[in-house]
Amino acid sequence: MPKADIKPTRSELIEVKRKIKLTQAGYKILKMKRDGLILEFFKILEEAKEIRAKVNQDNESAKQKIAVAKAVDGVIAVKSAAFALKVHPEIQLRSKNVMGLVVPEIESSSIKTPADKRGYGVIGTSTYINEAARAYEILMETIIEAAEIETTMKRLLDEIEKTKRRVNALEYKVIPELQEAEAFIRMRLEEMERENIFRLKRIKQKMAALAK
Repeated sequence: MPKADIKPTRSELIEVKRKIKLTQAGYKILKMKRDGLILEFFKILEEAKEIRAKVNQDNESAKQKIAVAKAVDGVIAVKSAAFALKVHPEIQLRSKNVMGLVVPEIESSSIKTPADKRGYGVIGTSTYINEAARAYEILMETIIEAAEIETTMKRLLDEIEKTKRRVNALEYKVIPELQEAEAFIRMRLEEMERENIFRLKRIKQKMAALAK
């Protein structure tokens, strides 16, 4: 705050002190929010590590099972079974609140399908195709779960960075400038008070000299 814009009055001093109090209260709240978001982020980070490992594991399992199905039943039979599928996964997006931050919540349905509902003949299809289909259904569910966690983690990280910038701005710019303004007003008021006292003394001395 430029000193030229500061009015060295008692009402201005009261206003600056009020602003400092409010800003410091806001600073404390933002710090608490930042710390809470960081704790939540590390909690989600652990979940993200676990789900990433599960995605890799389920992906490897699905690839192995589809490879066995192709080797035993042939590529044409596997493709025919895939094209025969009538039920398609459905995904619904909702939202939930994490530390005041809105993050997505993904709900899925019709992913795991009973063998007799997949559209191909159960009798004419080997168990290897069924196992491959189930493995890919499990993989799909894991990917959906991972998408929710990864998106939540990204939103948390963005909010942490935004909150950190606001905290730093208050701590290193806004509050120091207000405190500097308060100190300047106090100094000017003290100077003005000393000048008034000096002026009163001079007046008294002149009046005393005239009275003689």
